[in-house]
Amino acid sequence: MNNKIIAFLFPGQGSQYAGMGKDLHDAHRIVRDTYDEASDTLGYDIARLSFEDPDDRIGLTRFTQTALLTHSVACLRVFNQQTGGAVIPHIAAGHSLGEYSALFCAGSLSFSQALALVRKRGELMGQFGRGEMEALMTELETAVALAQKHYCGIAALNLPNQIVVGGDPADLDRLSGEFAASSGKRGTRLRTEGAFHTYYMVEAARRFRSTLKESELSVPGIRVMSNLTGTAHEQDVESIRSGLFLQLFNPVLWYQNLTAIRESGASILVEFGGGIGSGTVAAEKRPNLEGIVRRAFRGSGYTPSYLSVINLESLNRAVEFFTTG
Repeated sequence: MNNKIIAFLFPGQGSQYAGMGKDLHDAHRIVRDTYDEASDTLGYDIARLSFEDPDDRIGLTRFTQTALLTHSVACLRVFNQQTGGAVIPHIAAGHSLGEYSALFCAGSLSFSQALALVRKRGELMGQFGRGEMEALMTELETAVALAQKHYCGIAALNLPNQIVVGGDPADLDRLSGEFAASSGKRGTRLRTEGAFHTYYMVEAARRFRSTLKESELSVPGIRVMSNLTGTAHEQDVESIRSGLFLQLFNPVLWYQNLTAIRESGASILVEFGGGIGSGTVAAEKRPNLEGIVRRAFRGSGYTPSYLSVINLESLNRAVEFFTTG
């Protein structure tokens, strides 16, 4: 694997579920230690919240973000342990919240500092954010025209034909109605506490700036993709802080991140943390980002190996791939 370019990917909000991480926690001491460390830093039992969710809180932004970060870090740590630390990524990228996991992976943030940042970020986004989000299967030009007409904003460019918009619920209703009437397609309303990555997050970002200013960041040891620019973060701590601030109320340029990864020649992609699907247990979940990644590269002649570490089964498959492949 020494001649292979490897990228590590980290999902964002929407990939959380009650029970996330429990199978790995039961099987591996390093995962239990990670959850204990997170609980000590946060001041509440993140394992109980993630595994049992007794008060139905894992879907609240202030808890979602710490739970996902913890799961992603736990998945990364147990993978590194099981592979003897021999798998070194060249690039790390994360979608929205996942950018903090990517910065941890690159050595730019400690786990405790990443937890402190996403805890404050989630609290502010939940407290001061307004609006909702909707995914549209259309090109950017059409989405921009609709958003501008209906007082909404572009929140994410996941694919050339998958754009997420955000705005007031009533504005989004009018936007989605016009979209359906003109295209014959329906948008998908997303379950979020606000119109993330749009102007509705400006107040949250303004209050988050002081937390970012006080944070201890280091220059990343590997390339980390910026959601704000679509390219790699500069090797400059203040630039990274600014990028994380601006990311809150600007679109996530995920497709541009993936394009840069493709152009880097990365031939192995590994996704850490979260999980989606209708199943109720970890073994029934699938990687959050894989579908978007595969569609992004379809027809390009670029077919990287795609692995994940999101549960016990996927961990074992990834370890086997790197240790016997």
